Amino acid sequence: MLRYRSPLVGLAASVGSVALITLLIYPLREVVPVVSTGVVYTLAVLFVSSYWGLYLGLLTAVLGAASWNFFHIPPTGGFTIAEGENWVALAVFFIAAAAISGLAGAARARAEEAETRRREADLTAEMARLLLGGAVLDESLRSAARQIATAFDLPSVSIELSWTDSDERRRALPLLVDGSRVGTVMVPRDIDPNVLDALQDRVLPSLETLVAAARKRDELEAQVIETKALRRSNVVKTAVLRSVSHDLRSPLTAITAAASGLSSPTLSPDARAELNSVIELEADRLSRLVDNLLDLSKLQAGAVETHADWCSVEELVRAAVDSVRQPPGGFDVQIDAGLPLLQADAAQLERAIANVLENASRFAGDEPVTVRARAASQQVMLRVGDRGPGIAREELERIFEPFHSPGEGSGTGLGLAIARGFLEANGGRIRAESLPGQGTTIVLSLPVPAEQPATVE
Repeated sequence: MLRYRSPLVGLAASVGSVALITLLIYPLREVVPVVSTGVVYTLAVLFVSSYWGLYLGLLTAVLGAASWNFFHIPPTGGFTIAEGENWVALAVFFIAAAAISGLAGAARARAEEAETRRREADLTAEMARLLLGGAVLDESLRSAARQIATAFDLPSVSIELSWTDSDERRRALPLLVDGSRVGTVMVPRDIDPNVLDALQDRVLPSLETLVAAARKRDELEAQVIETKALRRSNVVKTAVLRSVSHDLRSPLTAITAAASGLSSPTLSPDARAELNSVIELEADRLSRLVDNLLDLSKLQAGAVETHADWCSVEELVRAAVDSVRQPPGGFDVQIDAGLPLLQADAAQLERAIANVLENASRFAGDEPVTVRARAASQQVMLRVGDRGPGIAREELERIFEPFHSPGEGSGTGLGLAIARGFLEANGGRIRAESLPGQGTTIVLSLPVPAEQPATVE
């Protein structure tokens, strides 16, 4: 922190400046009395004491007085003084030089102290910016430690949030707030005592407060995040209960009504078959809802396991088409020949494609749902489109969120969320393209392995 100036350099400056002034006085003696030339030596005293302090300034005053006496006060060439007035002049010079040296040294000390305080204030401000404005406390602590090391010219400094003891290489300086240890500053074992005192007296108190504030900030942020998560959880729970209760009630009501009708003795065979069909259809609907809820819970818990094997895109699409209810306009499927095989969990991909097809069927109306598959730059692109009402731009990403339905009567909002989860688990991606009033296309991209198998069993 303090600017260091070599005493040897100061001694050389003292001798050199006195010698230079001694030479300069020779031409001055032609225009001013000898007793008046001694004041010039005070320039050397002022210069040396301002840069190297009081003691070298006093030495310069002594050297100046001796040089003035030896070279310029009659009789020259010795240290004897013939006239009394010269004794007075020499004494006045020495006293004035000593006073100037003392004042200059004090001014220098005050200036360096002010510079030290300014640098310490800058260091504290920078530590405050790092610790209170940084996003990650550990990284902020490392940056603050580097600032301290640079400011005090130390080879290394570290700030730990734990209770760390001194070792053979490092000295531990505890950070205490209200008697509790909030951290530890580790400095070199051979640290200069003056630097150690400056750290303990003027830097560590500020650092203690800043570290405590930073830790409190992290605790508050964690509480805020937890609170937001709890609120989000409550919102999701409410959405789950509202959505599931409605979708459970509908098939259960239909099944109950159909089962009650089956007990009628006057029921015709055709009516009985129709009621049986209703029961089967609603039971399948109920089963899909339960499966979707189970799949979603596994995806959100990160508990989905993939069993990768070679699979054909065409077989996956055909199986998915067969597993969902046909829309009024049917499916228009076009798959390019010779598509590469995928290495993924076939059951999960089939389920994802089926969910996308089922979602498109709800909005297609009387128009067919188009399915297109082609290869593109180490990927297989599957595009599923409908000619429904379309989706607003701000809703394109939200439709993949659980329990978010883009329109009335559009289901529980689980299908696309599960499709995204299964696709991402197998290295794929899914996105939506849409313009209001012009339909929607869901784009599935699946990675193609660099090497294809020679044969597939």
